[in-house]
Amino acid sequence: MRSEQEVMDLILGVARADERIRAVMLSGSRANPAIPKDKWQDYDITYFVEDVTPFRNDPAWVIERFGRPLIMQMPEAMRCPEGNGTFAYLMIFPDGVRIDLTFDCRKYTDNGEPAVVLLDKDNGRGFLPQLPVPDDKCWHIGPPSPLFYYSCCNNFWWCLNNVAKGIVRDELPYVMHMLNEVVRHELHDMINYYIGVKHGFNLSTGKNGKYFKKYLPPELYKQYAATYSGSDYADIWAAIDVMCGLFHTLAAEVAAHFGFTYRQDEEDGMREYLRMVREQAL
Repeated sequence: MRSEQEVMDLILGVARADERIRAVMLSGSRANPAIPKDKWQDYDITYFVEDVTPFRNDPAWVIERFGRPLIMQMPEAMRCPEGNGTFAYLMIFPDGVRIDLTFDCRKYTDNGEPAVVLLDKDNGRGFLPQLPVPDDKCWHIGPPSPLFYYSCCNNFWWCLNNVAKGIVRDELPYVMHMLNEVVRHELHDMINYYIGVKHGFNLSTGKNGKYFKKYLPPELYKQYAATYSGSDYADIWAAIDVMCGLFHTLAAEVAAHFGFTYRQDEEDGMREYLRMVREQAL
């Protein structure tokens, strides 16, 4: 696999050789100093140009300069053929390097996400403003309000009824959707609140909680891992049991820290409903 310096030299060399490319910006994980570096990180690159049209849907232009990828995706060609001011080429090359190259004709607005200016031919008078030193504050977890805490708890317990009914009806796709997208979303929010209580609310747990293992105590992370199941309904019921116990532990600690009320009656009610559905299905 090529080194970061080799890839950056290629990206900037292409930009310097083409006057139509006025600025180059790096975003994503490689621009975020809080993310551990590894060789598999994408190169999220934006070329700022006055007119995207010459670069639109022309993979030959890209291949001539960057090489032939193993696979390429052009999202706008697939979903937005009329154009929206941008056009992207997502590419994975034979050595494993991935470059997500976007052409953009819009002036960049800083939204707080980590970004680094790699090249600006117009010295701040064109597409790019002066950007601050990148950090990940925009991704930091935040403490819950009393309403959001209660809503998280209520929705976690309430939506388990749909999982249970899906199991007894043998509706596996529905079960997996409700459990892993709806109920798990609330579990992830509570995990974030718990991590904030233990470590402070000045950190990010990453997209979809990918850094949970870093911040959760080993015994809690082991429980969290056990909330994932296979397709066997017995395994799913076991995962639900673990998920319920983990959520209770987390929610109780968060409530104690903030002085919130944890509504144990709602947990008790749903646990009784789950028991009833499970027993009657046998």
